[in-house]
Amino acid sequence: MHFGRDALERALQSLGSGYALLTTSRALAMAPLLAERAAVVYSVGDGRVDELAGGLLGDIDAGVELLVAFGGGRVIDTAKALAAARRPGERPRVAAVPTTLSAAEMTAVHRRAAGADGSLPGVRPAIVVNVPALSASQPPVALAASAANALGHAAEGPATTRASPVPALAGREAARLIGAAYAGGGEPDRSMLALAALLSGYAIDSCGYGLHHVVSQTLARLAGAGHGPANAAMLPHTLVALQRRGAAGAGALVAPASDLARRAQAVRLRDLGVDEASLDRCADAAAGRAELDATPPRADRNELRALYAAAY
Repeated sequence: MHFGRDALERALQSLGSGYALLTTSRALAMAPLLAERAAVVYSVGDGRVDELAGGLLGDIDAGVELLVAFGGGRVIDTAKALAAARRPGERPRVAAVPTTLSAAEMTAVHRRAAGADGSLPGVRPAIVVNVPALSASQPPVALAASAANALGHAAEGPATTRASPVPALAGREAARLIGAAYAGGGEPDRSMLALAALLSGYAIDSCGYGLHHVVSQTLARLAGAGHGPANAAMLPHTLVALQRRGAAGAGALVAPASDLARRAQAVRLRDLGVDEASLDRCADAAAGRAELDATPPRADRNELRALYAAAY
């Protein structure tokens, strides 16, 4: 793992050259050197990770030993899905250079490539290169939505049944850093946000997802909301639900979560173009997710629908 202002320069020896690079035009404009050292460059567009990875399966040469993902969570998860499509022992390593606060570089949770064997284990990047100028590079509105996603990781990780002391401490420190980064009321401290996202990713990878991520991910998949904005809109409400379940410190995070939702222009789900008619479908789908067991008592369909209604 390489973190800091000079992290990319320090990581070049680990990355070498001749790798396959997955990226976006926004990312490449910030660090064209990564493309110069690549054997082949793939542009990852908008869409679902399973479909994006499925479309690239036939293009990735079997001899590729390293996939470098330079972009946001969608790009990194696509690289992870491509590696996971091969059996352990035959997989390329994944290196992640994030350009958002998604923390996808820290987790082994991701969609599987369409057409691949979904029973194979997930992939966690072997190399992480987190440069604050890159990972916290989004414009203010998108950055706030991404920070809300990180705060969701930080809050929910310590509240799950898999939580243990060190990841829980990392999650609490991540939440503190996010609050401190925005404490001035104006331009946030982007270096603090970059470190917070990294710590929050460690926390959620160790502790697992629960109620908040179930409702947010379901919105993103079924109601057309962006991943970050969906997290921003739901977090003030899911924190109250976690507080009812005894999650330490959840109540104190409602105010900073509400501030992030305002900054992300995602105070209400209707602001994100979510159709009220889709909320029943989302509640039905969310109610079937096994991850709800991680934040007992398990939320039933009625509670999930009420959370969506409160955020609408």
